[in-house]
Amino acid sequence: MASSSAGPAFRPGLTKARRAFSGFTLLELIVAFAVIALLLGLAPVAFGKLMETSQYRSTVRHMLAGMTAARQMSIQTGQSTVFSVDMEKRVFGPQGRMDQTLPDSVDVRLVVAGIESRQGGGSIRFYPGGGATGGSVDVLKRSGDGVRLRVDWLLGTVTQEPIAR
Repeated sequence: MASSSAGPAFRPGLTKARRAFSGFTLLELIVAFAVIALLLGLAPVAFGKLMETSQYRSTVRHMLAGMTAARQMSIQTGQSTVFSVDMEKRVFGPQGRMDQTLPDSVDVRLVVAGIESRQGGGSIRFYPGGGATGGSVDVLKRSGDGVRLRVDWLLGTVTQEPIAR
């Protein structure tokens, strides 16, 4: 039979009350809320890892850019330029512009020339002829993985290589 203006069409097997309202059962609602609660519980963990990864990548980019800028500044001005890392204050950058901060989720290790080493940090000096004092800066995640930014002492070029635990 077809539906009339008086109500829904007749379907065998359904009671009159069931035909009038077809919604969600209590069990379906409980399952839906449990799934939503599970997803909301996992969101902060995923967001935290996303933030750490973002901070790590940003730190690597800024360090690489800072070293390259120090090298270019040295060549252009004809004076030696220093790229420094202060691990006590957790800042880094080229000479006179140590405005980049190290996030807590990122660890740094330095290998620099003895003359450029100091307590709580160190520097890599770039010379106008293109050379440098050489050294490396390891930027590490909490997991121990990371990258090594290596400065060649002869050419002053900055290269990046992965570090595995």
